[in-house]
Amino acid sequence: MTDPMTLPHRLTLNERHQLTMTGVAEVVSFDDTSVVLRTELGTLSVHGQQLQLKTLSVDGGQIAVEGSVSALIYEEPRHKGGLLGRLFG
Repeated sequence: MTDPMTLPHRLTLNERHQLTMTGVAEVVSFDDTSVVLRTELGTLSVHGQQLQLKTLSVDGGQIAVEGSVSALIYEEPRHKGGLLGRLFG
């Protein structure tokens, strides 16, 4: 169930230096070369250099990252259930 206060997932990258997002459910990990975020559309890994977390709003699911962004990679949400459920579900 989606929290009515949470914004839909939106991502904006300006000149590969300023990244702003909405719809972030959780910051899984963060350091100066990678940020891993859980969104409703899957896990998002941000890779780069000198990454800094500038804004974090847990209530609204908003985040801003600055630094040199080299890659944005989404992983599909994992399906619940066993192997057969993933194969036939």
